[in-house]
Amino acid sequence: MTQNKYKILLADDHVLLRGALATLINTFDTFKVIHSVGNGLELIKAIEDGYSPDLVLLDLNMPGLDGFETAKWLYKNHPKINILILTMYDSEIALIRLLQAGVKGFLKKDTHPNELKAALLAVSENGYYYSQNTTGKLANLFQKEFENHRFVEKAILTDKEIEFLRLASTDFTYKEIASKLKITPRAIDGYRDALFEKLDVKSRVGLAIYSVKNGIVTF
Repeated sequence: MTQNKYKILLADDHVLLRGALATLINTFDTFKVIHSVGNGLELIKAIEDGYSPDLVLLDLNMPGLDGFETAKWLYKNHPKINILILTMYDSEIALIRLLQAGVKGFLKKDTHPNELKAALLAVSENGYYYSQNTTGKLANLFQKEFENHRFVEKAILTDKEIEFLRLASTDFTYKEIASKLKITPRAIDGYRDALFEKLDVKSRVGLAIYSVKNGIVTF
């Protein structure tokens, strides 16, 4: 039986949760946790060192390299590895970003063990898993797109915009942000004003709140 089990690699920065998840998953007949790590950088190293999972279970909020960036790396370098995300962020914007990153399913961290098992099986055998809640949000997203053709356009952010939002949510000055992005302060003003309009906010605090609410900045 063991050789027929789907191999799982876990990535979560909370040691106790990671251990509990591994113990739980190993009780499922068709799954085996082959390795666990604390962040995306450790996950990349594990795969480069020879671990070959069928599925990666990723926490979204991790230091070093978060779930979004780790999922993007996996999708680019190992597209056959399925990705299931554990997250507390389920806004429509967060779901779009995760889909863009190649994620095949989403689970809230407070999910029941039976749903975790069902999600792991669905992603492993069918290639995707969406909970009833996620399906509802995605349906709502496309309903908004039907009602307002600019909604999805507004919801999709470029990598530069995301990086700007992350930096704008720190105590860096706009001049320091410009230096880090290697663009002029005038260009930074352009990014800021465009995002004010795009995200319908009026201040830097509004940008930060938006970023936290949608999982762009995590703590």
